[in-house]
Amino acid sequence: MTASSRGPAEKPARVVTKTLQEGAKRTTLPSGLRIVTEAIPGTRSASLGVWVGIGSRDETPNMSGASHFLEHLLFKGTHKRTALQISAEIEAVGGETNAFTTKEYTCYYARVLDADLPLAVDVLVDAVADSILEPSDVETERAVILEEIAMHEDEPGDEVHDIFTEAIFGDHPLGRLISGTEESITPMTRNQINGFYRRRYTPSQIVVAAAGNLDHNTVVRLVRKALAGTPLDGSAAAPADPRAGSKRVRHQKPHTVVRNRDTEQAHVVLGGVGIGRRDERRFALGVLNNVLGGGMSSRLFQEIREKRGLAYSVYSYASQYADAGLFGVYAGCAPGKVEEVLDLARTELARVAADGLTAEEIARGKGMVKGSYVLGLEDSGSRMSRLAKSELLYGDLMSVDELLGRVDAVTKEEVDAIAADLLAQPMSLAVVGPFDEAQFPHG
Repeated sequence: MTASSRGPAEKPARVVTKTLQEGAKRTTLPSGLRIVTEAIPGTRSASLGVWVGIGSRDETPNMSGASHFLEHLLFKGTHKRTALQISAEIEAVGGETNAFTTKEYTCYYARVLDADLPLAVDVLVDAVADSILEPSDVETERAVILEEIAMHEDEPGDEVHDIFTEAIFGDHPLGRLISGTEESITPMTRNQINGFYRRRYTPSQIVVAAAGNLDHNTVVRLVRKALAGTPLDGSAAAPADPRAGSKRVRHQKPHTVVRNRDTEQAHVVLGGVGIGRRDERRFALGVLNNVLGGGMSSRLFQEIREKRGLAYSVYSYASQYADAGLFGVYAGCAPGKVEEVLDLARTELARVAADGLTAEEIARGKGMVKGSYVLGLEDSGSRMSRLAKSELLYGDLMSVDELLGRVDAVTKEEVDAIAADLLAQPMSLAVVGPFDEAQFPHG
């Protein structure tokens, strides 16, 4: 995906529509809100998403968890609908709706039959644009979120990734929990959440995306109708550029964090600093990640599970943000096997850092990247997400052929270079299980 091709941001005095790659279209409203669609002939469904370029990294420490809190609250009622009506109207036509929060954006989405897209637009846009945030709902959802935070601590396989992320980014917003903590959620007031809502959820930060059996102009009319008279029916503004982030995100010095839990299985993540999503090396990293720990043929899976049966689950992954990233290796194994698993993982990382990958491995890695990408675009929901992320995070849509071409163009030298850069660095270690810090003195 490419950087923004819109040029310098200008306030649109009128509705501006542009055809993008592969027949997708983008309309920018005078308020700066964008509507992107892709018609998929032959389908009988449609997926809709309202994407807001605000996430947990946009919160101050005392407002940590506000984006996720708000995600819960926006389905609790508007001036037009109660919480029951919001869910019942979609479910009555066999549709589904939900939402999720990330560190850099929040998404509210629905999937319905094509004939019911007008209903989905009206319900979803209404919820995002005109929620009331009743004080009683704030208290109800506060209790739900505190339970969610407590439950998360009972899921060590999830918790270890959050501990690892904090080990990398420390007290930077990228290092904080998306859900917030009990200490931040408990005192958060309705007025604080509503202030965050109205300051942050502005038209210029919002992309409405839809894919399926639809007509672009019809979707634009539906969105404009749903926005009329709401706080998001605002004055002229430029759409927000993709998040640039800071020039350099601070990282912690490599260290070990052990969270003692009385678990039957130990969970570990070993890794370090990665790259941002605009880094041109991301295609080479995708190939490297797949060969190293992206499937059953990967080096880590073969060495740790297939040959020795030391872990049920083992894989590598890369997380990328606007201006930063991380790279990690996860394993879940019996507590008594942790030391051996970590030794094998470190050995394999050092080997790849020093020697690189073979030409055969790189060819296989390219095939895995391309296959997973194309096969992941088989339904309207994934196509909708692709549209929205391209617009919100990159400012433009790269065609599938162009993306596949970028993967094919990756060279062995590029893969080996990023392997040497990322895998030879000193690494942090996160551990959840029946251990104490003294059992992992060297990280």
